[in-house]
Amino acid sequence: MTRHFKAVVFCMGLAIPLLTWPSPAVAETRQITPAPRPAQILAAKRVFVGNAGGDEPFYDGPLFNGGPDRPYNQLYAAVKGAGRYELVGAPGDADLLVEIRFTTPTRLVPPAEKNEARDETIFGAAPYDPQLRLEIRDPKTNALLWAFTEHVQWAILQGNRDKNFDQAMARILTDVQGLSVSADKSSKP
Repeated sequence: MTRHFKAVVFCMGLAIPLLTWPSPAVAETRQITPAPRPAQILAAKRVFVGNAGGDEPFYDGPLFNGGPDRPYNQLYAAVKGAGRYELVGAPGDADLLVEIRFTTPTRLVPPAEKNEARDETIFGAAPYDPQLRLEIRDPKTNALLWAFTEHVQWAILQGNRDKNFDQAMARILTDVQGLSVSADKSSKP
């Protein structure tokens, strides 16, 4: 072993126990009282489900089946099937606006090669973090009352991407249901 390597191992041996030692601040954490849910969410009976869009970075070969309206269609069917809210056809008739959006933000891929002739680095874009975002808004003021974001786990195969999409949609629906359940519990004496 080189001298430098031995020094690194020695320092790591000292640092690891210090990192795992409980600090007084961690030991004294208090339970935080949950903040109240917005009154509109507690009282809502009628909901308008809106389609805030779906982004696909590749138009020739979509990453997910079902097209850009897939999140909207799945959310609409789930809300309708749950029976908790009456679905209305116009935002003005609703107590809550629920919007679903699907995005696939891209990131720059590190340069694969450098073009020596032109002295430039070549970058490309690749799918990075597909995600569903659900926003709950007040129809009178358009104020954001609550929001959830669920990330779709990336997969190479189409079938796995679609399965992961469905799992992320199920998590969004569970989030909304949890908000509704906790809203129901907090409204009871």
